[in-house]
Amino acid sequence: MIWNYQLNTGREGFLPITARVREALAQSGVRDGICVVFCPHTTAGVTINENADPDVVRDMLLALGDLYPDRPDFRHAEGNSAAHLKASAMGSSVTVPVEGGELALGTWQGIYFCEFDGPRTRRFLVKVIGD
Repeated sequence: MIWNYQLNTGREGFLPITARVREALAQSGVRDGICVVFCPHTTAGVTINENADPDVVRDMLLALGDLYPDRPDFRHAEGNSAAHLKASAMGSSVTVPVEGGELALGTWQGIYFCEFDGPRTRRFLVKVIGD
């Protein structure tokens, strides 16, 4: 089974989705295996990073803005080339080991949906594979 979650995003930001991923894992009944979280969008992504200090997310957005600024010489007609670049840098999926029915995340880790071209109604998929 694939769990399909919907969320509404702001203009740009990282939305914590760890709780929803844990919900899918619990419903799956899988005790040992892997959990894949996938973003089916080209101007958004998924990542794992620190979830304790909100300044980490702020700093990541600041750095991504510096690395991938909007440029007047971009040719993409929709005008969101910087969002495509940021989404590619973050990636479209993460895979987390599952052990004893729990996500094997580190102490400070959380899973984030990364919006770079909002506000929009987005979705992400969760697939749990195991015994």
